[in-house]
Amino acid sequence: MKFQVCKRQAFTRLPKCAWIFLFFTLFFLVLFITNTLEFQNKMKTISIFSRPAAVTLSTDMHYDFCKLKPLSPKEAQEEDLLLESITWPETPPLSFPLSLEKTSDPDHSTFTILPKRGGGQWRIGDKLEVMINMKDFQGRPKKFGGDVLLARLHSPTIGAGVAGEVVDHLNGSYTAVFFLLWKGSAQVQVTLVHPSEAVMELRRLNREHPDRIFFKSVFQSGSVTETTTCNICLRPTQKSLCNYTDLHTGEPWFCYKPDNLSCDARMNYFNGGYQQSITTMEKLFKSGVNLKVSIRASGPAGVTIFPRMKGQSEEKSSSEESGPSGYYYQDVWRGLGGTKIHQFNTSSAITQCLKGKVVHMYGDSTIRQWFEHLTATLPDLKEFDLNSEKQAGPFMALNFTHNIMVKYRCHGPPLRSTTVPAIEMHYIANELDNMVGGSKTVVVLGIWAHFATFPLEFYIRRMLSIRRAVVRLLSRAPDTLVVIRTGNPKSLTCFLHSSTNSDWYTLQQLKVLKAIFKGLNVHLVNAWEMVIAHHLPQELHPQPPIIKNMINVLLSYICPEKDG
Repeated sequence: MKFQVCKRQAFTRLPKCAWIFLFFTLFFLVLFITNTLEFQNKMKTISIFSRPAAVTLSTDMHYDFCKLKPLSPKEAQEEDLLLESITWPETPPLSFPLSLEKTSDPDHSTFTILPKRGGGQWRIGDKLEVMINMKDFQGRPKKFGGDVLLARLHSPTIGAGVAGEVVDHLNGSYTAVFFLLWKGSAQVQVTLVHPSEAVMELRRLNREHPDRIFFKSVFQSGSVTETTTCNICLRPTQKSLCNYTDLHTGEPWFCYKPDNLSCDARMNYFNGGYQQSITTMEKLFKSGVNLKVSIRASGPAGVTIFPRMKGQSEEKSSSEESGPSGYYYQDVWRGLGGTKIHQFNTSSAITQCLKGKVVHMYGDSTIRQWFEHLTATLPDLKEFDLNSEKQAGPFMALNFTHNIMVKYRCHGPPLRSTTVPAIEMHYIANELDNMVGGSKTVVVLGIWAHFATFPLEFYIRRMLSIRRAVVRLLSRAPDTLVVIRTGNPKSLTCFLHSSTNSDWYTLQQLKVLKAIFKGLNVHLVNAWEMVIAHHLPQELHPQPPIIKNMINVLLSYICPEKDG
């Protein structure tokens, strides 16, 4: 009691200055609490944009669980037109259990070289037409289209080759058209990549199993670590999601939220694996049966090409939508129209071309190949060790004497690679928006292989986002050179390869890419044609002779041959 009496007395006898101090202390404390509550309320509203947020999806969703980022009305109309332009022919549904009897059989199918219109000898500048007739495993003619076919005209003895355009007549027959571009003998090669029935399964997989390749991230805080699954498309569960949608581009990316850690604790990103048991149609993807199998000729498989007749007009295929972009002769790629492709056969020639340049390479491992080719070819282009992961980068190489810098960075997710720090996952559009540009700047883009398993709308949106950034870059720095590498056909030996990297997926992306960047001041390296036309096997990462020709195309854009 004595203590309480003394305390009360001390309190009632406080000097005037103490009362003033106490008043201001309480005032500022109330102000601080009010502002804090107001800030927290704001953060509840904007947290999905300012930091990774935990969200919960409805559990009544089916396979349409992929979240597409919104488009402007103009771009939405463009997407509709793009999808309409690449619509693939429908195939009648197959019975169950699956039988190959009524599906396309390359062994029963044939191709026939059609006679020259107007008769006479085949000459440089003519167009060669080849009729392809598809039959099923019972030898009966197919009545509908939709098969995926590749065609090539080549002369192995002189290292010549050109890709053909395949036209689907929607009745089981196709026409392959070739430009005759060199003299001598030339052989026709036609390959069935997929029967039409397999295409329907590939389409279904992208619609119903876009998450068949999944990704993971490790979350860590102190000694506590958790690993969760991540993807563009995550199936709804009772778990909350961490939303890593990019603020600037709107590109979506999600991870299941760790049980005991925040979304901010994400450390890295890596390929988590592949879902099993997603199809009963493996028979449609059998190597040597109906997957990447050559079709035989009915009659002669080749022609003899004679020199151009005096006064005969030259074909200018590069200005035609259906014409090839180039061809090989003596194993050297020659462009048709536009920029003349010349050879950079020595390191000094390449160095002189790149002198004073900064080359920014963005994309997947097929662009990383170009970086590796330059660093291996140019002894004075020294790679600077950034302590980066070997596959994903970023990488940088320098030549101080000639003021050359070459940089590589992988594109943003999805990316099927080894472990990458989360902070290193950059979107190409953001990189371009942070670039000054100019006549000394070269931008090289290549983004395709890692999007094969998703609905094509995701690839379209990524390309539209990059296009907007390219337009902004060229608006502020018109002298910037932008070069885009297309996808290419590759080795396919089983269902797993086909379901993740089918040439049909790549062909669809190629058509979309060319349409989206048409009319812009950008240059294409048509890797699709350059791989088809070459005699080397088709691989995801083309062999060095093909890469060398691709680099020659790139360097020809950087250092075009001067007139005169």
